[in-house]
Amino acid sequence: MEHCPTSHLPAPDACYAAIKARDSRFDGRFFTGVTSTGIYCRPVCPARLPKRENCTFWPSAAAAEQAGFRACLRCRPEAAPGTPAAQGSAATVSRALRLIGEGALDTGSVCQLADRLGLGERHVRRLFNTHLGANPEAVAATRRLLLANQLLRDTNLAVADIAFASGFSSLRRFNDAFSKRYGEPPTAIRRAARKKGHGATNSDNALPFDLRLRLGFRPPFDWKMILDYFQLRAIPGVEAIEGNRYRRTVRLADSHAFIEAEPDKTRDILWVRVMSDAPFALADLVMRLRRLFDLDAEPHAIGAHFSEDGLIGPMVRERPGLRIPGAFDGFELAIRAILGQQVSVKGATTIAGRLVETYGDEVLPPGPDWPSFLFPEPQTLIRDDLGKLGMPRARGDTLCRVAEAVAGGAVTLHPGVNIADMVAALTALKGIGDWTASYVALRALGDPDAFPSGDLGLQKAAAPNAERLSAKKLETLAENWRPWRGYAALHLWSSL
Repeated sequence: MEHCPTSHLPAPDACYAAIKARDSRFDGRFFTGVTSTGIYCRPVCPARLPKRENCTFWPSAAAAEQAGFRACLRCRPEAAPGTPAAQGSAATVSRALRLIGEGALDTGSVCQLADRLGLGERHVRRLFNTHLGANPEAVAATRRLLLANQLLRDTNLAVADIAFASGFSSLRRFNDAFSKRYGEPPTAIRRAARKKGHGATNSDNALPFDLRLRLGFRPPFDWKMILDYFQLRAIPGVEAIEGNRYRRTVRLADSHAFIEAEPDKTRDILWVRVMSDAPFALADLVMRLRRLFDLDAEPHAIGAHFSEDGLIGPMVRERPGLRIPGAFDGFELAIRAILGQQVSVKGATTIAGRLVETYGDEVLPPGPDWPSFLFPEPQTLIRDDLGKLGMPRARGDTLCRVAEAVAGGAVTLHPGVNIADMVAALTALKGIGDWTASYVALRALGDPDAFPSGDLGLQKAAAPNAERLSAKKLETLAENWRPWRGYAALHLWSSL
């Protein structure tokens, strides 16, 4: 038996490709039973890769255990996302570290972190001391100090703003922690950096909070493809392409910002300039930016998976650095996808511009050729007059239903949620079909295996010697592309 049948479990070869690449995006979506050892693991297990013939695949830890496998002591599969947290496991500490990296302790307590892990506070502290030799507060402080050090060297931000942006609650605590860690005050690091010519150079009418972020990626990286994709679908007033740069407005917790992204010419770095009129915590922004440009992809592993495929293989060799253009905000992407139902890309873009101009918030841009509107919030689009923007009444009603579902919490459109559950919640809404849900899963939820087989463009691109394939035939063909069908979709779209 290769695997326990379920509609949500990838095919065995696709599962093996995922564990071979140790792609964290599949963590918790299936489990690997190794017949030679009797152990079952998560896709991200650091142990030596088992042979393909020794692997079976299961939709849950319970299914693997029922089949006679026992849990791996290294990756602790019972602590995978979507399963009860493991008591005393290194995997729980790894999950806690990810949450801390997203700023969980910048605004919350260790007690709140423990609640998110499904554990008691004392046990979380015990796990950190066992596995890291430090308590959670010390780990969070290290992350804050590393971020602050980068901001001191790479930006002209005031030291007080850097303290807040890196997660410290007061300037006094920041100065004290920094001096203890580095043996000198933050101002000394700033002076040394300026002597070496570091620091941001402001231009245009820069806002008070102006910094440049260095976001690394694994090469190759096809920036032109990303830029072309966004340019064709840019929402007027919210997004803009200026030369080789991508610009947009973004909402933050209590304010807004303007971002501008451009790759470094000689290094594997994406430079992102962020401008705001008020300081803000950076952790969430950085995570969103990495997802927006798919900076965490493993292009070599994905390319190797398609190397023998007669259709996708040549496309990968032609564009080895292709990425999945993501979304900064899941709700914005969902609304944009609904506007694109059964109309041209240009037509959907026009209506999106009207939507923003009518219901979005206008902001003062930092200079010419910058967007000047914030995309409407969900509660703003809970209304019955959206049809006046030039779309069918039924589509306007669908926009309203999605806005109401997101505002009320029935639908959560950001990576980390259970993708199958969110797709089901979306398709349960009148006016949302499989195409829209798959497209949202691909770009907003970060599912690299999402594949909108009902897309006419994909059906045409997948049939070079015919008019187009049916959705059913395309789905069958795409089984060979798991677990990265999303990248196959982008290659097919790009081929058009």
